[in-house]
Amino acid sequence: MINKQLLQPESIVVIGGSNNVHKPGGAVIRNILNGGYQGILRVVNPKEDEIQGLKVFHDVKQLPATDLAILVVAAKYCPDYVDYLAKEKQVRAFIIISAGFSEETHEGAELEQRIIDTCNQYGCALIGPNCIGLLTRWHHSVFTKPIPNLNPKGVDFISGSGATAVFILESAVSKGLTFNSVWSIGNGKQIGIETVLEYMDEHFDIERDSINKLLYIENISDPDKLLYHATSLIRKGCRIAAIKAGSSESGSRAASSHTGALASSDSAVEALFRKAGIVRCFSREELTTVGCIFSLKPTNPWADGRIPSFAIVTHAGGPGVMLTDALSKGGMNVPLLSGEVAEELKSKLLPGSAVSNPIDVLATGTPEHLGIAIDYCENRFDNVDAIMVIFGSPGLVRLYDAYEVLHKKILECKKPIFPILPSVNTAGPEVQEFLNKGHVNFADEVTLATALTQVMKTPDPADQQIEIHGVDVPKIRRIIENLPPAPSEGREDAKDVGYVEPSIVHELLAAAGIPTVPEFVSADKEAVLAFADQCGYPVVAKVVGPVHKSDVGGVALNIRSREVLSAEYDRLMKIPDATSVMVQKMIKGTELFIGAKYENRFGHVVLCGLGGIFVEVLKDVSSGLAPLSYEETYSMIHSLRGYKIIKGTRGMKGVNERKFADIIVRLSTLLRFATEIKEMDINPLLADENDVIAVDARIRVEK
Repeated sequence: MINKQLLQPESIVVIGGSNNVHKPGGAVIRNILNGGYQGILRVVNPKEDEIQGLKVFHDVKQLPATDLAILVVAAKYCPDYVDYLAKEKQVRAFIIISAGFSEETHEGAELEQRIIDTCNQYGCALIGPNCIGLLTRWHHSVFTKPIPNLNPKGVDFISGSGATAVFILESAVSKGLTFNSVWSIGNGKQIGIETVLEYMDEHFDIERDSINKLLYIENISDPDKLLYHATSLIRKGCRIAAIKAGSSESGSRAASSHTGALASSDSAVEALFRKAGIVRCFSREELTTVGCIFSLKPTNPWADGRIPSFAIVTHAGGPGVMLTDALSKGGMNVPLLSGEVAEELKSKLLPGSAVSNPIDVLATGTPEHLGIAIDYCENRFDNVDAIMVIFGSPGLVRLYDAYEVLHKKILECKKPIFPILPSVNTAGPEVQEFLNKGHVNFADEVTLATALTQVMKTPDPADQQIEIHGVDVPKIRRIIENLPPAPSEGREDAKDVGYVEPSIVHELLAAAGIPTVPEFVSADKEAVLAFADQCGYPVVAKVVGPVHKSDVGGVALNIRSREVLSAEYDRLMKIPDATSVMVQKMIKGTELFIGAKYENRFGHVVLCGLGGIFVEVLKDVSSGLAPLSYEETYSMIHSLRGYKIIKGTRGMKGVNERKFADIIVRLSTLLRFATEIKEMDINPLLADENDVIAVDARIRVEK
């Protein structure tokens, strides 16, 4: 319910304002005044006559009609103030700084609900409670510092935590990152992060609005809304980066399958961000560094899909080496610079300079040498997409001159230049003058490389169309609807059908077009032996009944004769809870893994990876939200640490990646139309260069 009175109020009243700028009521008035607010600012305080040069109203009843009210009073008084101001003074926007609401007690939650009900009744926008306020170019209605530089093309920053927002601003200001707006949503029951994105999306004008958004999220209350509007904004030309805190609370939850152990709310967040095209960050420094990357022009040296190549220009060998290592680890290139052009550059630098990349102009190198090296990277080295410049204070050159050269080159060059100026203490004034010219500073080269890696590996927003070709949706629904009732039906808490029979699993996979190895399940020994004779040896025998077959010795591999199978059948049927035996044709190949788990509000999180030790021990899996597009699925596969095995390495043939992706997409479509499936995994799939076949699968259903 964001409105003009919140964003561009003609009048503001601070309820609880004071002369003490070390308290929120005084600090918010100071910031509004120092921010050059052009409207009418009013203050209500029963004990003061003048506050920071403003005439004071002793009672809200004395107020004229006002657009926006900022409340900095005890929580217990806020509902009555909101009710009176909305009803009698036509206030249509509120920022409630005060704490003591739903974040603390049940009684506080009731007070907060009264406020929300009143705001909804009168069509009022509500920021907070329990927030630091709202900072825009129109009004600085926050009580905290720092106040960053504001401009229309700066970053829009939305935070679910006021204190964290302050710390992120501290990090951003030191880098020179500018802002268009800062939203601290507090408890966010009416206007949350999703609501702000919705407003920005529906009112977006690429000529007028900022295209860069940073988010600090503590709770995703509406994943679908966040996904829709983030995707829409990114497709309109925006870039979004976010931290999602508090994603590991379900990590220790007991689980009955590999998928249950691996999937968590963090997997759901990872999948949501991947689907939307949001760059995921894990720290304040990383988030603000990504924000600075967004601010560079041009910002994306890999827009054509190529792996980007960087030239590093430095006067210090160590940082150049560390940056080279970090970029290479992140999948980017630091190409060798050699040949006639490199030798020509070397002749123009001081003796002892290196030009192979990193280009080291030495600690005695001058600003002129710095400019020459940048010019060669811009104009002469065709295998360079972007330039990174590390230049601090060796005490041998005037940094004002060096940074003036860097300033001019950033304006002139078509290739993006990443300035890394580490001497923020010994050369503080010089760095600040450089920032004042509209630039940013990446003070740490490894943090920059890490952030660049996150930006580079973030895919474009996924296609939302559901792939149903070859998936028999009516049959899937018939199978699910005809499942037998739970044995415990009749109890109030009975809803878990549990793990379905192998024959049902086989039917569901077949309906989705997922190939499976020939198998037969029976408690009749002769029937099991007859199937093995028909399909041919070797075969695999597995106990049916216990969830974890391997843990109870319930799997027998590479059975090569009828006699051995007969003995293994007898052994397997003696295992506790055994109901029958499954026999399969034994096939060979690389083990792959696919799983899925239903997460409340998010839907199905689909996991994929290599099977065996990779999923058991290394937990090398990638996640996506169902339904999945092929492009999204390929992104998941390529992000695996073990992807080189899938692709083929050291003379070994890879697996059929297209068929692996096809199975993942089909599984995600199956889940989209069978939401009763709460957990499943296919482990392993066996794959070679020709085929990918599901060997073992489990499905747990709740109806």
